Amino acid sequence: MNHQPTHRSGITRRTVLRGMGAALAIPWLEAMQTQTLHADLAKDVDAPVRMAVLFAPNGTRADLWTPQGEGTEFKLSPTLQPLEDFKQQLLIPTNLWNQASRSGDGHYVKTSGFLTCTTINKTLGIDLNANGTSMDQVAAQSVGRQTPLPSLELGIDPVSVGVDRNVGYTRVYGAHIAWNSPTSPLAREVNPRLVYERLYRAGQPQSKTADQDKLLLDRVLDDARQLDRQLGAEDRHRLKEYLQSVRSIEQRVQRATDDTATRWTARSSFDSVPKPPAKLPDDHQEHVRLMLDMIALAFQTDTTRVSTFMFGNAVSGKNFSFLDGVTSGHHDVSHHENKEEKLKQYAIISRWHVEQYAYLLTRLASMPEGDSTVLANSMILFGSGLRDGNGHDPHNLPLVLAGQAGGRLETGKHLTFSQDTPLANLYAAMLTAFGCSVDRFADSTGPLPGTLA
Repeated sequence: MNHQPTHRSGITRRTVLRGMGAALAIPWLEAMQTQTLHADLAKDVDAPVRMAVLFAPNGTRADLWTPQGEGTEFKLSPTLQPLEDFKQQLLIPTNLWNQASRSGDGHYVKTSGFLTCTTINKTLGIDLNANGTSMDQVAAQSVGRQTPLPSLELGIDPVSVGVDRNVGYTRVYGAHIAWNSPTSPLAREVNPRLVYERLYRAGQPQSKTADQDKLLLDRVLDDARQLDRQLGAEDRHRLKEYLQSVRSIEQRVQRATDDTATRWTARSSFDSVPKPPAKLPDDHQEHVRLMLDMIALAFQTDTTRVSTFMFGNAVSGKNFSFLDGVTSGHHDVSHHENKEEKLKQYAIISRWHVEQYAYLLTRLASMPEGDSTVLANSMILFGSGLRDGNGHDPHNLPLVLAGQAGGRLETGKHLTFSQDTPLANLYAAMLTAFGCSVDRFADSTGPLPGTLA
């Protein structure tokens, strides 16, 4: 018997958004736990460890990445030269790869699998599955109750939609590196003003807001249950995924009324960073730096201790003609075919991304924290899921880690490992330094040697 609904006149996009969009439109719900948080936490307690991952699409100019020399005696490559001031705070691993991303398409497997070290399911969009939780979310789940926001996911490009018919993958995979569970990618914010307001609300909760939002969530869930009976199979699947995110918010609201919740106070004023403009910046570099400012603000205030940032989605065709010597888009020049003109442009874009990374490190290093700095108490990873975009090569990935994680990492080194050492070994070391009780992560064989203090 066909149980598909025969009458759907009442189900419009507007109806769905009215019933389902309510919770998504209230970013402050993630911060409601702060109603029970209090200023009892002394400012002079041990500084927390933070972790951020900056992801660059389309790989790098491979022959200009690797430093000369090994151990503490190394010279930064032309691409990494913007990091010279932070040389003693760097860990640069060579010969790591993500084995799980060696098959499949050129980009999507290597993007969504970058922090999971797993092989994503090939799908046109209904059954998204990364087959693992991302490293950042393992960290976030270990400390999420200690801060208003468990984690902060940021980007520049909105989520791509549709299917890349060239490879048979949904473009949604290309917009996510953070996975809360194998089937739940975390939505990113691309507007710096909205991020600022979200952080500010997290640290400045309004009275009785949690009770009000619980009522709103109850209403949304009730609307969703009624809606479910009127939808086809595919829409019910999408609705189920949505309700998973709503229930996550519901749990955070519950924590807001839990008298046993961890007490929290901001470690710094939210006024240390000016409020960004409401309109998205037209200038790409300004947009990127505003988003990096938001990570710095979140870490300085301790509103969250885990963040990810995507410079662009997979197959990003962002035009970089705003840079001297560049006349084309990033994805185009990454397929350089060893043509000198494209290689030159690829090098300029690769170095530009490292310059933005250096900008964030500079911001964090300028933030004192006791006798140290926020940078020294952090781990900031920069990398890509590809080595050379022309060959979609996942071997010897371009990676650099900055910050000493509060003294838990040995920095100031270029470490060369045997060919095809698991990328997950680096993640196992980072999780250990973060304080997570993990022996391994994904296909790791243990923490990367030479990284932990």
